[in-house]
Amino acid sequence: MAYRSQLQWQPVVIMLCLATLWGANMAAIKIASREMAPLFMAGLRSLVAGCCLYVWLRLKGIPLFPSRAIFFHGAMTGLLFGAEFGCVYVGLQHTLASRTYILLHTAPFFVALEAHFLLQGDRLSPWKIAGLVLAFSGVVSLFVRDIGSFSLAALPGDLLALLAGFFWGSTTVYIKRFLAHRAVPLQTLFYQVAFSAPFLFLLSLGSGETPVTGFSALTAGAVLYQCVVVAFLSYLVWFHLIHRYPVSLLHGFTFLTPVIGVFLSGAIILGELIQPELIVALVLVSAGLIVVNRSPGEEPGA
Repeated sequence: MAYRSQLQWQPVVIMLCLATLWGANMAAIKIASREMAPLFMAGLRSLVAGCCLYVWLRLKGIPLFPSRAIFFHGAMTGLLFGAEFGCVYVGLQHTLASRTYILLHTAPFFVALEAHFLLQGDRLSPWKIAGLVLAFSGVVSLFVRDIGSFSLAALPGDLLALLAGFFWGSTTVYIKRFLAHRAVPLQTLFYQVAFSAPFLFLLSLGSGETPVTGFSALTAGAVLYQCVVVAFLSYLVWFHLIHRYPVSLLHGFTFLTPVIGVFLSGAIILGELIQPELIVALVLVSAGLIVVNRSPGEEPGA
């Protein structure tokens, strides 16, 4: 299949909507974490989403595993997804959340680098690199006041957060290479959440966290949002996109998630103060995405 070197307006609008949903997910996680352990909550999200997808696949008459190879590749995507969240959870015990956010969002760099060597027709270009660096600098500027000085005590957490970004990017590239032409998006999403659920529950058990300390209506709504809206519906749309478009271009839009998350989750939902660096971050991220999605010498309307 020949892939477009640019994204048209339809996938751009869809990615903006997804970034908004994922940004609001930060508030949902923070609200639910008052009564539910984060790692257990991640496993529950995958479990509920997996059950929803299982029912949907059965209704559609789509087989779960067309072949043994598909089963293997599906299990690998689930383990990569679970490993990402495991690294984030353990890493947060040793470093600041702001550092974790920055290092986790190195995923587009891993995607672009891995896609260059592993995916046909998705090469790394100087123009694309410049756009990714510009967008990432916007994410860094958003949290630069909270980073603090370098500390050896934070090094294990920083490395785990960086490893989480690697797992995130590697999951996308792995799906693109081994499942995009062998499985439908519904199957791909099912593999990711179904195989990650038991892995995350085992991590939760091994960490010794108390899974649930309460379950109010607010917590129920927050968990439902994560399970159905984010892990089921939004991820399904995301997988449809990565089956059709270059992943290095799509992943560039994930830079918007933390920025939108601070506005929507922080300012609007949680009532946090908007800092001046938010505006700087939005300008840099938007400019970077324009550069990534436009080749030199083309007309703006191309």
